[in-house]
Amino acid sequence: MLLLAFDTATPAITVAVHDGTSVVAESGGEGATAHGEQLAPAISEALAQAGAVPADLTDVAVGVGPGPYTGLRVGIVTALTLGATLGLRTHGVCTLDIVAAQAAEAFDGEFLVATDARRREVYWARYSADAQRLDGPAVDTPAVVLERFGDLPVVGRGAEVHAAVLGGSRGPLDPTGAALARAVVADRVEILPLEPLYLRRPDAVPLDQR
Repeated sequence: MLLLAFDTATPAITVAVHDGTSVVAESGGEGATAHGEQLAPAISEALAQAGAVPADLTDVAVGVGPGPYTGLRVGIVTALTLGATLGLRTHGVCTLDIVAAQAAEAFDGEFLVATDARRREVYWARYSADAQRLDGPAVDTPAVVLERFGDLPVVGRGAEVHAAVLGGSRGPLDPTGAALARAVVADRVEILPLEPLYLRRPDAVPLDQR
């Protein structure tokens, strides 16, 4: 097995390669509007670190959001293209589940993951101590999240951006390709189709669809 995993649903562009036993390469960058420019070089760098070429891959995993339209499109289209051209097994994973997998060992009980949804909102989901999703994903204002789950710790960049309301992040800010790869290989996350979890319509839509 040689799995390529990446996520572009947040400002972090993150890539990893997993050989079925461990993560053997990681690469990435950051830029809220630079996913299209940075993803392909990051994939090339990770494969080079692993001493592999695209033809060696057996699987591809991608975070399917929720997240902004442009970033999601870049990651999902890339995964679909690789899957189709190389005959790879494909794995879509909720981006919030990736962050939860990174944070699970830090808590004895339930916790929230919140990523920045812009428009003064957050994408959120509620998780058990072992990172199983119990509620969400959904999009709400930080005030609504606080009202519903004020007693739960929160991790993710959404908690950091809205620290005045949510108290800051108690764990990782963004997903990592390594966490995505480990979760898929260990079968610890729900596998979804390679379709974007937008949760709301893109800002720009045709006039006849408004």
